[in-house]
Amino acid sequence: MKILIVSPVSTHAVEQLRKNHDVICAFNAPNEEIEDRIVDRDVLIFRSGPDISAEVMRRAPSLSLLIRAGSGIDNLDLSYVREHGIVLRRIEQPGARAVAELGFALMLGLARRIRTADQTLRQGKWAKHQLTGYLLADKTLGIYGCGNIGSQIGEMGAAWGMQVIGCVENVSEERAHALAERNIRLTNVEELLSASDFLSLNLPLSDSTRNLIGKQAFDLMKPSAFLINLARGGIVDEHALLTALKDNRIAGAGLDVHEAEGDGKISPLADLENVILTPHIGAGTVDTQYQIGEEILEIVKESSKS
Repeated sequence: MKILIVSPVSTHAVEQLRKNHDVICAFNAPNEEIEDRIVDRDVLIFRSGPDISAEVMRRAPSLSLLIRAGSGIDNLDLSYVREHGIVLRRIEQPGARAVAELGFALMLGLARRIRTADQTLRQGKWAKHQLTGYLLADKTLGIYGCGNIGSQIGEMGAAWGMQVIGCVENVSEERAHALAERNIRLTNVEELLSASDFLSLNLPLSDSTRNLIGKQAFDLMKPSAFLINLARGGIVDEHALLTALKDNRIAGAGLDVHEAEGDGKISPLADLENVILTPHIGAGTVDTQYQIGEEILEIVKESSKS
């Protein structure tokens, strides 16, 4: 099979694919290069970042398989995929645990002011008695979107002694029961926003979720609350978040995803002490990427047999 890989994946997986297939790697290439490289390809492997538009896919008449090495598909033209009968395989589970653990790292970092503690100590300041923080135990953790990632964060929070509430769209009785067994109680948006000490966003980006968390949401949140965004940058109105933080409407924020991502892009929140910013590294663990690579190999193997 002729395979194009446009996002970094496990080196081991690439090496194994090359043993039996024609593989081109164009990691983080601009769309013009992707359009040139995809022309004769059967398979496209990608992560978040590249714009897999109809124009890109139209250039490849033999394209029959898309492998999303992760979960989000907001950078993919799904209408084109459906219209042309292209098979889409998403590798969701390995990254979910990694993203959930990063969410916990951000919560702990904010609660214990680790960024400030590190910076002041590096400057020779012993701020032991000024850097008081908060426990996670007995706090309320709100999960906005209880899919693979959100439910894992909720389960981890419950194990940590947190009270976990969640909110999902169109939930079934069966799904509510399954979440309850993981100690996640479903509620409405208003309670989720007003009761959460830590609010974790785990929603896909769509027209209905773009700028979902803005001024109205921040007005409902506790002044002591922390916001964690592990989903997509467009879900949070970052200028409204900046205002809320400056006005002490909420206590802090940890963002792994941003409205503008990539080299040279500086977040409007970059100067704030009570914010932790990471460059979309949620699934970026050695273990996770190896597991994703193994699933890529299996998917390609199955497809090449059919």
